Amino acid sequence: MADANQIIDNEVKSNDVVLFMKGTPQFPMCGFSGQVVQILNYLGVPYKGINVLEDETIRQGIKDYSNWPTIPQLYVKGEFIGGCDITREMFQAGELQQLFADKGIQVQQNA
Repeated sequence: MADANQIIDNEVKSNDVVLFMKGTPQFPMCGFSGQVVQILNYLGVPYKGINVLEDETIRQGIKDYSNWPTIPQLYVKGEFIGGCDITREMFQAGELQQLFADKGIQVQQNA
């Protein structure tokens, strides 16, 4: 059985955009996760949502992995971007859209 750190590391490195969240992209289980989902959906960015509520080792492991105490956590091309507040602030400032462009990730033009 792989440890949580290996599992998380694999997910972060094998998916361009990963959101560790409470619930799923279809059914977020907390408002903060829901806000990040809304932003990513608005931008039309394909991403993988990982429900930390399904696995306590991942739930704790992601906090250790990023050294960040809260969930959700957004990763782009293996880089930790931040939680809900940082993601929202970057989005409102246009920085998130620029980050995706810089990383070669397609954002819908209407965003």
